[in-house]
Amino acid sequence: MMEDQKKIEITPVFLAGGFGTRLWPLSRKSYPKQFSNLIGEHSMFQESVSRFSSSEILTFSAPITLTNAEFRFIVAEQIQNVGIDPGHIIIEPESKNTAPAILAASLLSLENNPEAILIVAPSDHVIVNKSTFHEALSTGLKEVLKGNIVTLGIKPDRPETGYGYLEPNNLSTNSPSKLKRFIEKPDAKTAQKMFNSGKHYWNAGIFMFRAKDMVAEFKAYSPAFLKPVKNSVANGKPDLGFFRLDPVAWDQCEEKSIDYAIMEHSKNL
Repeated sequence: MMEDQKKIEITPVFLAGGFGTRLWPLSRKSYPKQFSNLIGEHSMFQESVSRFSSSEILTFSAPITLTNAEFRFIVAEQIQNVGIDPGHIIIEPESKNTAPAILAASLLSLENNPEAILIVAPSDHVIVNKSTFHEALSTGLKEVLKGNIVTLGIKPDRPETGYGYLEPNNLSTNSPSKLKRFIEKPDAKTAQKMFNSGKHYWNAGIFMFRAKDMVAEFKAYSPAFLKPVKNSVANGKPDLGFFRLDPVAWDQCEEKSIDYAIMEHSKNL
């Protein structure tokens, strides 16, 4: 099975439009934390891109990066500086949170490949053991091929109010589990209670799925996004090697996270 998975191409999708204001002044609006060298010689964004560029057990294509006009040249330069094909850099007219961005990436991928598989990841994660991470993705890929959406959880080491949480049906770390529910950032008392129970994971914000399955989820649970995002993609324009989504259609999108738009409703997790 592992050999067969090497034949399946996975497209990384990076969400790199955030401003990272909590780390000011090192992270600032014009040059946020994901592009700064906080640890090591590369930025967190470069480390993220590199993590999804090569693997002994998986095959990754050139990435899709969603960002804003202000960061587009930083994104292109930083990817090229680590020797990776920049792929498609999509410019969002304004931030609408993760739901419209992920739908736009899914629709664009389907134009070239009706069986496209995407893995969506934040651009500011630190993951030390890449091989263990890829093994987890390999396990998840088997579920993706069945039509399921896979999300990753992190075992918490403290009660944390800054992260969302996942509550799985079972706590096995060796096999996938259906999810009972997503839990948004809790207050301190709730975070402590969940930590003490040992029944929850931090929400890593990493999702893997077939693009066609994600579009089907939007049709089922958040259909209002389909028309404006489709129109924004259809009316978008190339611009100096980037792709600008149409601002008029994009403005009609609600600002909503993928957790609220899809994940808390879906039966395929």
